[in-house]
Amino acid sequence: MTVVGFNFKKLNVERNKPSKGKISVSNNVSIQGVEESSFSIGQDEQESLKVIFKFNSTYEPEVGTIELVGDLIYIDSKSRIKEIFEMWKDQKKVHKDVMTETLNVILDRCNIQALILARDINLPSPIPLPKVKVETK
Repeated sequence: MTVVGFNFKKLNVERNKPSKGKISVSNNVSIQGVEESSFSIGQDEQESLKVIFKFNSTYEPEVGTIELVGDLIYIDSKSRIKEIFEMWKDQKKVHKDVMTETLNVILDRCNIQALILARDINLPSPIPLPKVKVETK
């Protein structure tokens, strides 16, 4: 139903050589695992899933890399949590609606973090940023 927690476990950024000339940046996100979990809300125990992810930005030709690894907590009804977990266990797949919601949260957080890390070590932005164009009359 909704994502209630998000944690980075690993932030790795490298700049191998100065960025000059044409640089291509490719971004990739993947689900590495899904685990059953639970947490307490007041006195009640809430069923949840821990979705483990990996996000990469690769700068070519061999300029640098950004790797972010973490997890998020997804809550829903007990039956839905069990259904999602069983599907992952059997097929290594997640329902489209769950995948859409979790990937959007992962991309929102990881793109911002990758942008900050790229700035800190002088890599180009991993995502296109708006540009101002001044026109003369």
